[in-house]
Amino acid sequence: MAAAEHPGAKGKSPIVRDHKVLGGEPAIRGTRISVRSVVLAAREYGGPQGVRTAYPDLEPHVIEQALRFYDDHRNEIDQYIRENLADA
Repeated sequence: MAAAEHPGAKGKSPIVRDHKVLGGEPAIRGTRISVRSVVLAAREYGGPQGVRTAYPDLEPHVIEQALRFYDDHRNEIDQYIRENLADA
């Protein structure tokens, strides 16, 4: 797995890209939860606290890192969102 740019609480980013997990789409380390899913949950449920409702096992700092990753890679993640909405 290749870590993304933002270090987590222990210096290791919770955001990873692994071609074996979600085809390399940025995701939360150790899960199959994509950054895209976190962004959509934040939109649907009103921000980071709403993401905790959708994904109660995610730590607040991981949610923050995912949303920060989105801020830094907005075009890429928005493309994943568009592609997945088209597949629905």
